[in-house]
Amino acid sequence: MALESNTAGIQVNALVTPQKPIAYSAVVTTANSTYTDTPTNSVELVPAQTKGARITKVTALARATNTATELQLYTSTDSGTTKKFLDSALAAAYTVAQTTKQTKATFSYSETDPLILAAGESLYCATGVSNTGWVFRAEGGGYV
Repeated sequence: MALESNTAGIQVNALVTPQKPIAYSAVVTTANSTYTDTPTNSVELVPAQTKGARITKVTALARATNTATELQLYTSTDSGTTKKFLDSALAAAYTVAQTTKQTKATFSYSETDPLILAAGESLYCATGVSNTGWVFRAEGGGYV
């Protein structure tokens, strides 16, 4: 929280909230084979925001039939040179068909339990098993 002065000149708390809605998508196709600071195949999902971001939703859908797989999130503070493993979600096996609904793989972020990205920090996504494409989506707000 930032501090402001009231009419008596006394500093009081002022709630700082995201001012700019953000929504980003990315597609991952090739499996990541390492959890080190340099994952082999990851794609930027949320670019660095000048003053940071508050992410309240991250989901993924498969573009093709998939086996069960771990979907991964990484953060980076140096434009992707190094990345830190942050979180994972399990995507259930699914046979893509025009007559059935696919269940989104969902990370646990929400309005009450958001992912906070610091100023200059970006979010990357990866998959544990190669696929024609996992479409990730992140939603939230950016600080301005």
